[in-house]
Amino acid sequence: MNFSVLMSVYFKEKPEYLKESIESLLRQTLKPNEIVIVFDGKLTDELYVLLNEYKKAFPNLFKYVQLEQNMGLGKALEIGITKCSYDLIARMDSDDICHPERFEKQVNFLIKNPDIQVLGSWIGEFEEDCEKIESVRKVPSAYEEVKEYAKTRCPLNHMTVVYWKDAVLKAGSYQTLMWNEDYYLWGRMLNNNIKIMNIPEILVYARAGAEMFNRRGGLKYFKKEVELQKEFLKMDFIDNKTFIKNIVTRGVVRVLPNSLRGFIYKKLLRV
Repeated sequence: MNFSVLMSVYFKEKPEYLKESIESLLRQTLKPNEIVIVFDGKLTDELYVLLNEYKKAFPNLFKYVQLEQNMGLGKALEIGITKCSYDLIARMDSDDICHPERFEKQVNFLIKNPDIQVLGSWIGEFEEDCEKIESVRKVPSAYEEVKEYAKTRCPLNHMTVVYWKDAVLKAGSYQTLMWNEDYYLWGRMLNNNIKIMNIPEILVYARAGAEMFNRRGGLKYFKKEVELQKEFLKMDFIDNKTFIKNIVTRGVVRVLPNSLRGFIYKKLLRV
């Protein structure tokens, strides 16, 4: 089964993290047929040098898409999907690390279960060393559980998903909803009875530290979450009771000090 990997990078990426991420793709037991990387605006010289080295070493594997301006993750991925040559697409973030058997397990699962259109997995969160897991973000595996869970929390770890291009495009693809582009997409897909599942294993190691928890706080972040919940309510994915519950619980978490918010994520919302 041929498949593409889709990634987006922008100028704030750390070259050493990007290199680790790409190397984890190259070490897969089932290797991708192409790696599509969207340059979301102009990059630093260091990033261009690194990416040009990979293109030179693997000219038929890497495909680069240069955007003139930084347009945000949602728009970058919306464009990137159209540049993928294959029907099956695996998402990957530029600072995370794949388990060596990730693609083999996910692609084989999708081949054996053709009714499943999106497949994710758990993530192991780490700060510096991926062998030292700080916490695990588990998400439900069965479709019905995913659909119910999605009404209150994002049911997929975005950097772990493998999906069929047609299913994503039919649902309207990624749309600009800052910090929630993926959750909004999964909600629309589930609302249209598109089947989504997760493999209950850690297949991606994700960087998570104080910086990540800091990004998930503040009034601006909360406003974007309210915007998402309004969209879910409008399309009848959630009811009024769930809408109010989600707004209250998210509001409380967003105004907490960063250290306390980090504690809640790592100790109460993870295992």
